[in-house]
Amino acid sequence: MPMELFLTPNWISRFPHLRVGQTTRHGGVSLAPYSSLNLGKSTDDNKDNVKENRRRFCYALGFAPDQLAWSHQVHGTEVRIVESPGDSEGYDALITRTPGIVLVVSVADCTPILVYDALNGAMAAIHAGWKGTAGKLVQKTLETMAQTWGTRGEDCWAMVGVCIGPEAFEVGTEVAEKFEDVYKKWDENRGKFTVDLKKANLAQLLAFGIVEAQIDLSPHCTVTHNRDYFSHRAEKGITGRMLGFIGQKVALEGEL
Repeated sequence: MPMELFLTPNWISRFPHLRVGQTTRHGGVSLAPYSSLNLGKSTDDNKDNVKENRRRFCYALGFAPDQLAWSHQVHGTEVRIVESPGDSEGYDALITRTPGIVLVVSVADCTPILVYDALNGAMAAIHAGWKGTAGKLVQKTLETMAQTWGTRGEDCWAMVGVCIGPEAFEVGTEVAEKFEDVYKKWDENRGKFTVDLKKANLAQLLAFGIVEAQIDLSPHCTVTHNRDYFSHRAEKGITGRMLGFIGQKVALEGEL
């Protein structure tokens, strides 16, 4: 797979039928400030450029654009059970176990979390900003998968993708108070708290029973590594969007 377009978790080779990862900002046709692989339909980028970027992304995955399932995200905690591709409204987590559908979430500082239940073939794509993280969206999503398909932590593999890192995510008291002390730190020099979104979301995966060795935790930060990833904060709101994605290929006749 062309790594200039997206990253994949370190466990991906175990599941050759699975496509899972997060795009970078490289390999597209968009011009600054959306350069270059902007996949966000809600930006002010040229729509034809976004369409071409999405075509390139889907081609690299081996899927067609009409196989994508997404939602207009609202920084909430609603989970949608996806049965067919296409658009929806008001969901920040998507789950399915239907092969041939690619779940995608849009990010540019928020945390993308991708989960695969290898026993039941269930998948989740989660968009967790500070509101979703504080609202335990990962926990709620996993519980919904458990209720719907019997998902268990020990059967799951997960990826916590690139988002704004703890050193860059400065917040005020009103946001910091939503998080437990272990996920925040007071910075005397800045007069601000910093919050670790990755650590907070990782804790929800572990609490569900997913083995730490089965979780890929990205070390990168959208702000620090802004050359490779879009950052809403670093680019003052005028930037592109990356996608976190997960989907299963439909087995051809004769394949196991």
